[in-house]
Amino acid sequence: MTIVGERIIVLGGGVIGLSCALALASRGHDVSILEKGSCGGQASGAAAGMLAPFSENPEYPDGFFRLCLDSLRRYPRWQAEVKRLSGMDFEYTESGSLYAVYHEADLSALSARLSWQRPFGTEADIVEGSRLEQLEPQMQQARAAVYCPEESHVHAPDYVRALKAACCTVGVEIREQLQELALADWTAGVRVQDSAGQSYEADRIVLCTGAWSGSWSELFGFPIPVYPIRGQICAYSAEQAELRHILFTSQGYMVSKANGMLVCGASEDIAGFATSVTDKGIHRLEALSKRTLPFLKERQPTLKWAGLRPATQDGYPLLGSSPEHPRVIFACGHYRNGILLSPATAAVVADIVDGRKPELELDAFRPDRFR
Repeated sequence: MTIVGERIIVLGGGVIGLSCALALASRGHDVSILEKGSCGGQASGAAAGMLAPFSENPEYPDGFFRLCLDSLRRYPRWQAEVKRLSGMDFEYTESGSLYAVYHEADLSALSARLSWQRPFGTEADIVEGSRLEQLEPQMQQARAAVYCPEESHVHAPDYVRALKAACCTVGVEIREQLQELALADWTAGVRVQDSAGQSYEADRIVLCTGAWSGSWSELFGFPIPVYPIRGQICAYSAEQAELRHILFTSQGYMVSKANGMLVCGASEDIAGFATSVTDKGIHRLEALSKRTLPFLKERQPTLKWAGLRPATQDGYPLLGSSPEHPRVIFACGHYRNGILLSPATAAVVADIVDGRKPELELDAFRPDRFR
């Protein structure tokens, strides 16, 4: 049975929280976002914005890959709706991608990658020689690549701004700069209290608290192993035509944006909640980018930044409720895939609130699976 018009608090205003709020409000629910800082101020705004489940997935298709693929295929309709509601562009670019290898010995692995991808309907193919040079003239040293035409990317900061504007259009209340937020009750109803002592009440709450989600373990009585991974990125000034596709190698990625930036990432390390960049991390990215794209050799990065990626113990996000806490819905732990997974996560959360069975199998993403 569909439950219409519930009062929902979304805790966290990153790309996942904004997307969930948009989907819920679009289905007729009364939604408020509570954000202790600024919307998109953590991992979301710092992301490279790639929508590339085939290129970024390991060498086998699991439930997480299926979730990512489902979300990629939702994107054309989803981004069009966000643009319509917000009136804003966020560089949704269907550029396609290249996953490149540089040695003859790597060709068999490339073929294996393609063999498991094909049953999922991709139009990907292996390209080499003149065909590869035609697709990406500046990538001179690659032996071959998997070309995946359906992969795409967005400009993450603009996507966050567009989601926020779209939420406002459909009536979502957004409260930012609340400093600290405490979940005071989640039994007969939900009550959240901010650092000024103001209370917010609702029928349900959606936890989209990113790298800080591990702090809920003690409150709910089961392990929630979500922790921050610092991801460092740099960017060069470059014409968009200098790199036409998202380019992946085994060491990282490069993607060109319409604002004249060529983004290279990512160096990862465990540094608590620090968002500073390090010489070691940025030097690694410089070496990768200049080795892969020789035209960058005489250039220096013009931007360097870092974000906190919400990683989990098994690499899967937390989606859904636990039986003993039905009013609490988890939507966190998306690691480096929050931008990609935003439309699928929003659909799953809205289905749960509406009492519908989600289209995707969620057992692998249960929030209480670490007991």
